Amino acid sequence: MSLKEARKNQIIVGDGAVGTVLFQRGIQGCFEEMNLSDPEQITSLHEQYVRAGSDVIQTNTYAANAVKLARYQLSDHVKEINQAAVQLAKAAGAPYVMATIGGVATMHQEKLPLTERTAALMEQADALLDTDVDGFLLETFYDLDELGTLLDYLRERTDKLIAAEVTLGDIGVLHTGMHVQEALAYLEAHGADVTGMNCRMGPYHILQSLEEVQLLEQADICVYPNASLPNVRDGRFSYQSNPSYFGDMTPALVEEGASWIGGCCGTTPDHIAAIRRAVDEHNLKPVRTKTVKTKEKHTPHQQKKETITKLTETSINETSVIVELDPPKALSGVPAFMAGAKSLTTAGATAVTLADNSLAHSRIDNLALGSKIKDEGARPLLHVACRDRNIIGLQSHLLGLHELGIRDILAITGDPAKVGDFPGATSVYDMSSMDLIRLIKQLNEGQSFSGKELGAKTAFTVGAAFNANARRLDREVQRLEKKIEAGADYFMSQPVYSSARIEEVADAVRHLPVPVYIGIMPLVSSRNAEFLHHEVPGITLTEEVREQMRGLSGDKEASEQEGIRLAKELIDTAMKHFSTIYLITPFLRHHITTELTSHIRLQEQSVRSRSL
Repeated sequence: MSLKEARKNQIIVGDGAVGTVLFQRGIQGCFEEMNLSDPEQITSLHEQYVRAGSDVIQTNTYAANAVKLARYQLSDHVKEINQAAVQLAKAAGAPYVMATIGGVATMHQEKLPLTERTAALMEQADALLDTDVDGFLLETFYDLDELGTLLDYLRERTDKLIAAEVTLGDIGVLHTGMHVQEALAYLEAHGADVTGMNCRMGPYHILQSLEEVQLLEQADICVYPNASLPNVRDGRFSYQSNPSYFGDMTPALVEEGASWIGGCCGTTPDHIAAIRRAVDEHNLKPVRTKTVKTKEKHTPHQQKKETITKLTETSINETSVIVELDPPKALSGVPAFMAGAKSLTTAGATAVTLADNSLAHSRIDNLALGSKIKDEGARPLLHVACRDRNIIGLQSHLLGLHELGIRDILAITGDPAKVGDFPGATSVYDMSSMDLIRLIKQLNEGQSFSGKELGAKTAFTVGAAFNANARRLDREVQRLEKKIEAGADYFMSQPVYSSARIEEVADAVRHLPVPVYIGIMPLVSSRNAEFLHHEVPGITLTEEVREQMRGLSGDKEASEQEGIRLAKELIDTAMKHFSTIYLITPFLRHHITTELTSHIRLQEQSVRSRSL
């Protein structure tokens, strides 16, 4: 009897995890490579699942694609590893063997282009299509387009059973906010015989998600829950040892429509044995009809209408000026910082932007100071770095900003901790700036990072960084285009120290549909100029500028005045091409950027008077 026929009248019991079992045994490295280097251990684990009652054994090929194998310098061994895995699974004596292909994209990390990911998956699929398996199990896919493309590819080349599983962001939804019902219907439309969910959640949350799902017209439903929510001890993931709980949950999962049940991370042969016993003792059969209870809909939070003009909505003939004023490192610096923010706002700064521990140096929290200057009439624009907060902290931080009425964000990856004043600190980097831009836009749609509804929409305008001094300006502009696709509303550039470079940048970004704030940071001394040129990533000074500053070494006042003069020259050039200027305050000397802000406003008045 084929697997397609067997699934019609019986509950199919899958197997459990391979990777986490091997990990708990202390094995490190590439588990898929063990198909070649330690085949006996892989076959032995398969045999344990068969003895536990698995109808279907998956091949040990979850991460056996070129992208993931490249981490171990094994990308040239895709065919060899995959085909060896099939032989090991078949040798275990299971009734059926499914060739497993795992997704490439993760939940929130910046992704490789879809074409690169699917090319790797198709290469793996080709290797497995050449083997005598009973079907294909596509599991742990976060990107529905990635999964749909692979499904289409396989369906065109085989009539064997295909099961396809998505991984949820939260109960009942993908991380994009798509409801699981819609996702399963999508998989059915793309040719899946069995659709379902796996990973991230244990049986309890998988069951809650199933309760929201209607049975499909053709495709069956499968579930492969994790053993539990993971625990971390000494940097290693562990799961509750709860096999009997899996057995207890099996009848409820079947009642809600699951006709194929296995286990994902943390599950063992004991978990599968418990599922098998529950199926046999209760004589469980596939459910063909069910009623989905209608969930009570919550009334969305009534939001006040926003009256704040966006930074990107500057009026004609008006220059938008953002001035950066770094939060101080010491509490004693707060009064001067507050005075600086007030001075800049009075001089005509559109917004005062506060870095988020720039160069990985600890400073007073920019959220606290941003809230304080907002109360004093300034418009705060906060940098949000990915370095210091995980995805939980980032969402919490952003929702807090929204509730405080702060709407302007600059999303940055952040300098690594090792370059700062706490080099032993951990850099988190759950995501990149590109990912963060996407997720902030998701909050603007009223969806949390996990895909759940927030009950209201945030209203952030999101900026992104731009290295205007890049050697290959064309490549940097291509990256800006990708950031626009991710949702960037405007860009703020690194400081530029050449009028010629400003003109080059103007030509390079002219086609972009969003504003670019050209960065200008006045110099204060020759030593300052040399430090910026040699030690700060993304900043390059011309030899002419460095020579001018070098000639005034030892005269602090003259050096500062020369720095202001040079900055005004750059501003005058910039205003011919840009209506958006970004001034960076050096060493909290806000009197300098106050003077430059006033200079911009005077230049505007001069232009207006000449046009009358």
